[in-house]
Amino acid sequence: MTPLLVTNNCPEVIYPGISTQSGEGPMQNGFKLEPGDSHNQTVSEDWQGRVWGRTNCSFNDDGTKPGDGGPKACGSGDCNGVVNCRVGGDVPVSLAEFTLDAGDGHTYYDISLVDGYNIPMAIVLQPLQNVSLDDIPPNLTNPSCQGTVGLLAQQSYDPYGDHPDFLRTNSSYPLPFEQKVNDKQVSRWCPWDLQQSPPEKPGDGVYPYPDDNIERPAFNPCYSACAKNNKPEDCCTGKYNSPSACKPSDYSKNVKAICPDAYSYAFDDQTSTFIIPSGAGFEVVFCPGARSTNILATESDKMLQLAQQGHVSKDKRDQLMHRQRINTLLKRSGAERIIPLDNTVPMVNFVLAASVLAYAAFC
Repeated sequence: MTPLLVTNNCPEVIYPGISTQSGEGPMQNGFKLEPGDSHNQTVSEDWQGRVWGRTNCSFNDDGTKPGDGGPKACGSGDCNGVVNCRVGGDVPVSLAEFTLDAGDGHTYYDISLVDGYNIPMAIVLQPLQNVSLDDIPPNLTNPSCQGTVGLLAQQSYDPYGDHPDFLRTNSSYPLPFEQKVNDKQVSRWCPWDLQQSPPEKPGDGVYPYPDDNIERPAFNPCYSACAKNNKPEDCCTGKYNSPSACKPSDYSKNVKAICPDAYSYAFDDQTSTFIIPSGAGFEVVFCPGARSTNILATESDKMLQLAQQGHVSKDKRDQLMHRQRINTLLKRSGAERIIPLDNTVPMVNFVLAASVLAYAAFC
């Protein structure tokens, strides 16, 4: 069996939810997690599934229905009003997705905002004393997405002074963080019409002009264009079921600016999928702190070698140990885009040829 650890670093209680697409899932598919607590479970080595966080929840004493008698128990990520989920979480929701063994000797995983965003999260690889996995530089394997205002660290933040093993990395192998987005941009990245609870506006209800000066709430889950509109052109279905026909929406473009390593829409796998040799355990961390990572764009040559060969050569490992080099690459990276206040973001194409390996897309 494979360990699946879930940790809550948020200042509030989170109710994680887990759904299984194939393989043997954990004993519990939902539970309460206090701030600072972790919950360890196991899944089968061929498990395929999702992990998400439910926020602002209230259940009855036995966890079988909402505590206030309403239709839902949680403000976001609800799963039919019960603690132990039997179905996936309601959108909008941030997802950690895993295919532990795709049958080709590889594990595939990602942070997905295809169904929207409700909470920051990170995925941390646990090598489990597997020599081939332990030899992989940790700053290639542990993506993080931080899209909530008030939880974003400063642009020059270095976590390793206070947390020398931050997300199982260290100052020798530092994570490449996105470095340009600021608090104001994080507060505005979700288009007005995709907010779960958009501010009310007097008059005809037209969404605010830039000079309306209406403040957004500090926390507001964000629907994806597909989750909100369910249109073929947003969901890449029907005649739009191909990369050439289905293009990223403003929501998807904003996601890639805020969380460069996150899955933003159906055909975004080449800039969001992490591929490693099978055999690892994982930790999902809610509210990991710091900033979003920018691993796949910054270290595309190492990620390609890891996907194709299952390891990273010594010369490339040595490159990963130089913070100055990483910062230089980040400054040059197309992933570092500033979000204009009108929510239009120029899309920059990242080239990551991991498509040499097929990815089993989640439905």
